[in-house]
This record gives sequence, structure tokens and C-alpha cells, in this order.
Amino acid sequence: MKISVIGAGNIGGNLARLLVKAGYEVALANSRGPASLKSFVDELGNKLHPVDLENAIGYSEIIILAVHWRVIDSLPVFNKVNGKIIVDTTNPYKDDGSFYDLGDDISSSKVIKHFPGGTVVKAFNTIWFKHLEETGNIKLPVEERRVIPLAGDDAGAKLKISKLINEIGFGPLDTGSLKDGSKLQGVQGVLYNRELTVKEAASIISKLK
Repeated sequence: MKISVIGAGNIGGNLARLLVKAGYEVALANSRGPASLKSFVDELGNKLHPVDLENAIGYSEIIILAVHWRVIDSLPVFNKVNGKIIVDTTNPYKDDGSFYDLGDDISSSKVIKHFPGGTVVKAFNTIWFKHLEETGNIKLPVEERRVIPLAGDDAGAKLKISKLINEIGFGPLDTGSLKDGSKLQGVQGVLYNRELTVKEAASIISKLK
């Protein structure tokens, strides 16, 4: 299976490594161009494909957006993503480390505008990059693994991303619709940046109902 990752920083780079290790073919793109990604090829071999942004969009039906939320508006609007899943890993942080108060809006709204026709799933935004790098464990039962919550409005898309999360050693937890789940997963949410198992996270959510 093929996956595209846009952004080669702490989250995008670690996801590329985990996905290649899990057997995926990964197209990786960043703002500096394919030549800047040679170190990833040297590290990961021929399953890692450095590409430009347009080729990343066309490469796969699953596109992981792993850039800073504050730079999304500098991206073009991608009009050829109908039927594709866009995994939004972003959080609305400012340069100084504080975050934007979005009120009743969610950070994925900006992603939706740049990927019209795509199906957005919120995931990988609750975990510190070092924990993403180090805490996946395929040998553990799913309910005992470090949780990766995900939210979205399309059940089929969430199942595909849940499978991906399983295969890189974490445990998926569906937090509901894109809007409701994003509130739980966002920077002020009960699941944000917490070292929780799937079982623990599910218990926290159940108590809110």
C-alpha cells in the first residue's frame, strides 16, 4: 500500500520511518524539494520516495499532512483530491508556543479549505514526536498500546486510518465526528499530550457522556 506524507519534520519524518518499517511505500515531500530528503533515502532505502508536493498528492489515496498549522495557508488549494483521505496531524500553535483560540471552530477547517473534496481524518495530533518514535509496540494487545485517537465524519476512512495506526504499533480510538472528536483531541482537550493506553483513553471519554 502507498502513503503520502507532506512534511518531513518531527511528526512527518517519524511517521515516514514507522510506515516504511511496517512495509508501506512512502512518498515524502517538504517545502525544500526532493533533493533535501536524501538522508531519508539513505536511512530507509527504496521504499521511501522523495517527491515534490504535486507528486505527493497524486501518489496515494492517503495523504498525511504533517506541517505546522500556521503555514497551511501558504499551501496551494489542491483540487484533485476527490476520494482521498487527508490525515490532519496539525495543532493551532503560534510561533511563540502559544495557540490560537478558535472558539467553536476546529483546526481542521483550514485543512478542508485546502483539500476540497478530500475526506479529513484528525489523527497523530495528540502525541509528542519522541513518543511517536519510541512507544509503539506491535506485540502488545491493542487496548494496552499507547493510544492514537482519531476523529472524522466518514466511517470507512476512519477504519483505514485505524488499520494504519495498528500496523505501526499503536492503538486507535475513534473519538467521533470531526468536530466533536477534535474537541477531545485538541490542545485543550482531555486526550491531548497524555500518555494513555487505549483502555485508559476510552474510560476518560465514557465518563464525559
